[in-house]
Amino acid sequence: MSKHLRIGIIGSGGIARAHVAAYQKLPFVEIVAVADVIPGKAAEFVESLQLVGAAAYDGHQKLLEQDLDGVSICTPNVSHHITTVDSLKAGKQVLLEKPMSVTLAEALEMTQVARETGNMLTIGFQPRYDPNMKLLQDIVQSGRLGNVYYAETGGGRRRGMPGGTFISKKLAGAGAMADIGCYSLDMALNALGYPRPLTVSAFTSNHFGRNPLYHPEASKFEVEDFGVAMVRFENDLVLQFKISWAMHMDSLGATMFLGTDAGLKITSAGTGPWSGVWDGSVGSITLYHDEYGGHTQTPIPLIEHKLNLFDEKVRDFAEAVRDGRPAPIPGEQILIQQAIIDGVLRSAESGREVSIELPRN
Repeated sequence: MSKHLRIGIIGSGGIARAHVAAYQKLPFVEIVAVADVIPGKAAEFVESLQLVGAAAYDGHQKLLEQDLDGVSICTPNVSHHITTVDSLKAGKQVLLEKPMSVTLAEALEMTQVARETGNMLTIGFQPRYDPNMKLLQDIVQSGRLGNVYYAETGGGRRRGMPGGTFISKKLAGAGAMADIGCYSLDMALNALGYPRPLTVSAFTSNHFGRNPLYHPEASKFEVEDFGVAMVRFENDLVLQFKISWAMHMDSLGATMFLGTDAGLKITSAGTGPWSGVWDGSVGSITLYHDEYGGHTQTPIPLIEHKLNLFDEKVRDFAEAVRDGRPAPIPGEQILIQQAIIDGVLRSAESGREVSIELPRN
């Protein structure tokens, strides 16, 4: 008989509700505990979602003392590090919402603790579960493009700035770069096999967030709403990375991969002021190549599906815990994009190119 999993939820905001809904579709999972740092909030969460039999705790430490197979961490960014480290040390398998952490040092410790304890740390990037993202990865890694020497990715909302904890430096650590930029980075880096970054030269701004004409919490806006960076990797590869929560433009352009034999262009799905970000599905994939001495382009048919990508993310974690499989999206991999975001912020603040130092283990 399949193992019955006991799952805890740390953090009881909006994203935690999505985790609960996904777990409730899995017959082998029971949500037995919820924790939140705000007194009484976890209890309200349990009651509002009618999680019969689930215990509520004011803080994650008491939750981690319970008999749990795994936890979903759905806290503000600033809490990702401590809740993850504590959960791993308590013997729990961890599904952590993106971004991985606030700083590179935190991410390094999180992956180290996962290795030392032997417990799973997987990061929640649901776009990975779109079969068209897998198709993109297959094309790039097939060798069809030849030697890929340049990639470009990013996303831009004409308008789409969040508020609250998202714009607090203390709670979020970063703005658009961490919130939606991490999706763009994961799409490109995963397709490229997560190459090792060497340097970053970047610029960030918050012209829109700090302007009361565009944001109701302008006086509290402390993070970037726009950023652009050039990232150099080993093996003579460069990546242009750009992201925006708000701008006077309809798009920051498509994602592309330039190779010595062919090029690949990918557009995002969705329309409207909050679209143009790689947190969902693919709109189109086109291969640019030469045939019989002439330029040509080939549209790649998209794979039709009705998958709920968020549900797939949670299901894969739960099945990995149940079946003893490795982390579906391991922290060691996402550590690389965390290093890039850290480098972007350091470069933007210093106004110069910075090096990225990662241990080789």
